[in-house]
Amino acid sequence: MKKPQLNRKLVLEAPVRTADGAGGYTETWQALGTVWAEITARSGSERQVAGVPISRVGYRIVVRGAPKETTMRPSPDQRFAEGSRRFVIRAVADRDPRGQYLTCFADEEVAA
Repeated sequence: MKKPQLNRKLVLEAPVRTADGAGGYTETWQALGTVWAEITARSGSERQVAGVPISRVGYRIVVRGAPKETTMRPSPDQRFAEGSRRFVIRAVADRDPRGQYLTCFADEEVAA
């Protein structure tokens, strides 16, 4: 397995829920830190949501490994940000047996 080219700077973000006082919550995103990544497009699709076409592209995002107990290890409830782009993490797996790298499967959705 060849070494990935970590040439894209991404911000790892986690959701933060705040009570809204009416029994619900509002959700904002908090930056956890910066990671370097290799991003590869996988497949894409388009669908209609409330009459608006939404384009979805799947990505394989490889980052350096991190211990499971640290906040810098990506998880499926988080996302990566790159400028105005957002990559929602769907799954995370070790890329190699030693855990040097992680593969994150993520989606980017854009209103067309």
